[in-house]
Amino acid sequence: MNDIAGETEGASNHILQQKTLLERKFQHVLDEVTPFTQYRWISTVVLLVLFMMRIILAEGWYIVTYALGIYILNLFLAFLTPKFDPSMEMDTQENEMEEGPSLPVKNDEEFKPFIRRLPEFKFWYSVTKATVISLFCSFFRIFDIPVYWPILLVYFCVLFAITMRRQIKHMIKYRYIPFDLNKRQYASGSSSRSK
Repeated sequence: MNDIAGETEGASNHILQQKTLLERKFQHVLDEVTPFTQYRWISTVVLLVLFMMRIILAEGWYIVTYALGIYILNLFLAFLTPKFDPSMEMDTQENEMEEGPSLPVKNDEEFKPFIRRLPEFKFWYSVTKATVISLFCSFFRIFDIPVYWPILLVYFCVLFAITMRRQIKHMIKYRYIPFDLNKRQYASGSSSRSK
C-alpha cells in the first residue's frame, strides 16, 4: 500500500516539475519577444487573417467570431483608457474643494505621463491568446451555432461606433492622447557628439 502511495506521490511531483519547467520556458520565450513589438503584432495580424479565412471558407462559427470581436474591442478600450481615470480625479478635486479649505491647486501641475489601464504587451498577448483559442474552437462543430450572421455584423458595427464615439469624447473632454504622435526620433550620431 505504501509503495502505491509513494509511486503516486513521485509521479505527481514529476508532473509538477515538468509543468514548472514548461512554464519557465514559456515565460522565457515571452521575455525574448517582448522588445520586438512590430513583429509580434505582424504575427498576430497574420493569425487573425488565418482565422478569418477559416471562417469565410468554412462558412460557420459566426458566434465564435462575434465573441472574439467583442473581446478584442473590450481589450482595445482598456488599451486606450488611462489607468487613472481623469473624470474620477476631477470629481474628487471638486468634492475636496466643497468640503472646506485645502492646499492650493495650481493649473500647471507636474507632468503626468499617460499610463494605460492595459499595457501594450498584455494587450498583444490577450489578443493572440484569444485568436488561438477561437481558431481552435473553429475545428469543433459544437461551437458552430447556427445564426444569421449579418445581424451579428451590424450589431458589432453599431456597438463599435457607439463605444468609440464615447471614448473619443472622453479623450477630448479630459485632453489626453493615448498615442505618442509627436515623439522625437534621435539619430544614432546626435548633435551632442558634433559639438
